[in-house]
Amino acid sequence: MATKFTKETYLYWYELMLLLRKFEEKTGQLYGMQKIRGFCHLYIGQEAIAAGCMTATKPEDKMITAYRDHGLAIAKGVSAKSCMAEMYGKATGCSKGKGGSMHFFGADVGFFGGHGIVGAQIGTGAGLAFAEKYNGTDNVALTFFGDGAARQGMLHETFNLAMLWKLPVIFICENNNYAMGTSVERTSNVIDIYKLADAYDMPADSIDGMDPEAVHDGVARAVNRARKGDGPTLIEIKTYRYKGHSMSDPQKYRSKDEVEAYKERDPIETVKKKLLEGFAVPEADIEAINERVRLEVEECVRFAEESPFPTEDEVLKDVYVDQNYPFIVD
Repeated sequence: MATKFTKETYLYWYELMLLLRKFEEKTGQLYGMQKIRGFCHLYIGQEAIAAGCMTATKPEDKMITAYRDHGLAIAKGVSAKSCMAEMYGKATGCSKGKGGSMHFFGADVGFFGGHGIVGAQIGTGAGLAFAEKYNGTDNVALTFFGDGAARQGMLHETFNLAMLWKLPVIFICENNNYAMGTSVERTSNVIDIYKLADAYDMPADSIDGMDPEAVHDGVARAVNRARKGDGPTLIEIKTYRYKGHSMSDPQKYRSKDEVEAYKERDPIETVKKKLLEGFAVPEADIEAINERVRLEVEECVRFAEESPFPTEDEVLKDVYVDQNYPFIVD
């Protein structure tokens, strides 16, 4: 099948998605070994979203998401080593070992969390976009949330102000069909989530989240619109998570046949096939990428294992504002 995307783009997508997949598979394994504790939500199956979003944006753009944050954080540029260390609760983690799986952070690369309160990041994402507009940049804020968060009041309050002020924010609903264990059909009369934008005259789109090309195109359209000053867009990206909502989820609410049907459209395999058959990339080159990713994930684990835990004097740091901080300006 013909494509407007280059071989280099496809190679980038393949390596990034494979890294996210292997990182998450290793995370699940380590969780079972009790190396990682607490809540843990894997991104397996949704990698095409991260890949397509990265090629449709620029490094200066901002990104914020909910607690299924591993994949997006690594894609945005938070080092995989610091992400693994964070899940180990180590001082070298991206949140200094105090955030865990649900609260990754990388302000230096424009990644603003990892948020545990359902839907709360939607308002914060609009705030990031407001800051960009206030400062006169052409940067945008990609604000991710799940289909469950689409039922939160925060979404509607934020949509209203984002349209009123024409904020450069892209609202992205990663619709993986289930809010924890409850299907979209059982929670709302409106099962096409992108239609929620109609109440605010907000442009909206529904795209295939199993295809990085479709994700790139849909996000690029919204990003270009925002950069021109035309305001926000709601994008419903239809995707699927292969694993449970969290590590404690037995997944009794869906059939194995349903999961396998989605795996037949696995984005990593689709991109790999395109590289091999469409671009005639040698199998040896694919194997080289596979080995590079394997070694990177191994290094992440080694780094986390060997890193120290935070010291006791770190307990209250980053919690309260330092009393000497000049937060009052005359």
